[in-house]
Amino acid sequence: MRKQTNCGRKGTALLLSGGGARAAYQVGVLKALTHSMPRTAPLPFRIITGTSAGAINSVALACWASCAHLALRKLDTVWGQFHTSHVYRSDFAHVFGHIIRNVLSSFRSGHANHAPASLFNNSPLRRLLAEVLPMERIDRNIHRGVIDALGITASNYSTGDSITFFQSKDATPWQRSKRQGVKARIHLEHLMASSAIPVVFPSVRIRHQYYGDGSIHQMSPLSSAIHLGAERIFVIGVEQPKEEHRKYAPHYPGMSAIAGHLLDSVFADTIHADLERVERINRTVGLLSAKHKHQELKHIDTFCINPSHNFNEISSLYYDDMPLAIRMLLRGIGVKRYSESSLPSYLLFEKRYTEHLIELGYQDGVKNLKELRHFLCLD
Repeated sequence: MRKQTNCGRKGTALLLSGGGARAAYQVGVLKALTHSMPRTAPLPFRIITGTSAGAINSVALACWASCAHLALRKLDTVWGQFHTSHVYRSDFAHVFGHIIRNVLSSFRSGHANHAPASLFNNSPLRRLLAEVLPMERIDRNIHRGVIDALGITASNYSTGDSITFFQSKDATPWQRSKRQGVKARIHLEHLMASSAIPVVFPSVRIRHQYYGDGSIHQMSPLSSAIHLGAERIFVIGVEQPKEEHRKYAPHYPGMSAIAGHLLDSVFADTIHADLERVERINRTVGLLSAKHKHQELKHIDTFCINPSHNFNEISSLYYDDMPLAIRMLLRGIGVKRYSESSLPSYLLFEKRYTEHLIELGYQDGVKNLKELRHFLCLD
C-alpha cells in the first residue's frame, strides 16, 4: 500500500454495497476495524454511502458516528439476532396469500391503482427500522462535524436513473448521464426504496415517483462518494470468490440459477468494474503535468475487502433455518439446499447464518487490518 499523501479523516469515505442478508458480512469487517480503535473514537469516515442493505448499515453508522464502538455494537445486536420474520412476512397465510393477491390484482383494469407487486411483504422491515434507527441524529452529527455527508442510492423506476439522496451541510446536487444526486433529509422511505430488491420486495413511492433497489441502475457505485468530497474510499463488497467454471454443463440452467445470476450481477459486478475505472483514471492523472490536469479529475485512493469464502456454500449449511413456507416457495422454483442458485444467500435472514457472515467478515477484517489502518491513516 502506497503512502497516503493527505492523511486525516477529511475526505475519507465508506461505501457499503447491497446484497440482502449478505450485508451482515460488512458488520464483521467493521467490527475488526473498530476493535483496533480507542473506545471513545468516532468512526474514521467523514462520508458514508450505501446501497440496498448497505444503505441500512450506512444509516445506522451515521446515527451513531460519534462513537465507533457504539455504532458497531448496535449493528451487531440487530444482525446477530435476525429472523426472517423481522424482514418479511414468512408464515404460510401471508406468504401464499400475498402471492394470490398479486395474481388477482393482475386481472384488474390497467387504470386501477394497483398495490406494488412483489414476492414477499416486507412491512416487518419498515417497523424494525423505525424502532432501531433514530434518524434525527444524522442531522445532529453533520452539524457537529462528526460526519460530512450521508448518501443513500435508489433506482428511479420512472426514469431509469440512479438517484443518490444525500444529506450534507456543504455538498451540492449533481447531474450526470443516468445518475444524479438529490439533496434530502434521509428518512425511512429512502431506506425502504434503496433496499427494495427487484421482484422480491415492493417498490416505494417518493414524491410521485417509484423507486427500487439502488443497485439496479447503479453503473458507477463510487460516483456518489466522490461527488460528496471523497479522496479515499473504503469499499466493503459482497462479491464472492470466483469459482472455476465447468467447461461442460449437463443441463440448461434452471429459473432459480438464472435468478441468482441476475442478483449477483446487480449487487457485485458494477463495484469491480468501477474500481477498475478509478484505477485507469488514477493512472491518467499521474501522467498529466500539474498545469494540464483537468479540473474534474483527481486521484482517488481505494481499498476494497470482499469475502474470502463462498456465501452460497455457507447458506446451504443453514438452509433449513428458513421458515417452512419460504422453503416451499423457493423449492417451487427449483431452489433446494445444494442447488446452483444464490437466492438463499440473499434471503436467509436467520441468526445462525448472519452470525456466520459477521464472523467471516471479522476474520477477513483482521487479515487486512494492518493495510486498512494504514489506508485510513490510523497508524
